[in-house]
Amino acid sequence: MHYLDFLQQVHTRLAPRHYLEIGVRWGNSLSLSRCPSVGIDPAFAIDHELHAPVDLFRTTSDEYFARPDPLEPTGGEPFDLAFIDGLHLFEYALRDFMNTERHSRPGSMIVFDDILPRNVDEAARDRHTGAWTGDVYPVLETLARYRPDILTVCVDTQPTGLLLVMGLDPSSTVLADNYDAIMRELRHADPQPVPAELMDRTFVQAPERVLASPLLDELAASADDVDPATLNRRLREVAGQTLGSAYA
Repeated sequence: MHYLDFLQQVHTRLAPRHYLEIGVRWGNSLSLSRCPSVGIDPAFAIDHELHAPVDLFRTTSDEYFARPDPLEPTGGEPFDLAFIDGLHLFEYALRDFMNTERHSRPGSMIVFDDILPRNVDEAARDRHTGAWTGDVYPVLETLARYRPDILTVCVDTQPTGLLLVMGLDPSSTVLADNYDAIMRELRHADPQPVPAELMDRTFVQAPERVLASPLLDELAASADDVDPATLNRRLREVAGQTLGSAYA
């Protein structure tokens, strides 16, 4: 399944009230939104029809989140769904997650694109291929190690996979507190040491299986004021029952 087809169903199932997209480019994924949206990209050139009210910001994500009130376009309401597809470098992707989580709800979902490079060249920090994921992939290990309190599901969409992150804690400072140490340990010079299991996709979920699971429905039904730990336990229970015991 192509990642845009999967994302379209995520939009439908979650019915977000406010959507954030980092890395708009041509607008092909932004065009999936049907709710008030914020798009951030210093060089967007939209050639797709948009179907919802959109506030576009021609700036970097770091500059956007340094604004006095990043939620001003939403009237102060957090983002319910976010798609991170900006500069394909580990440090930017991780900062985008940190900033987005802080402006989300526990029941929101954050989605990373390009989490599954198909070869080492495609994962290079210094781009020298046509198709390019960059080194977004260390986000997987980072979240597994530093944020076991959230649920991550890697989805085998085409061409380069998606990572779904659920059970958020907007108050968490763990990643910010350890950011420098994370960069020293997990950011690598080229050629990238991409784990074989990422390129082989041995641990990922089929998109059809994720969509057939009640996981998205459980997330959509969560209350705005749900306790993050309580929600995470419930999401892991559902994921363990429908996607495999590794999530329990």
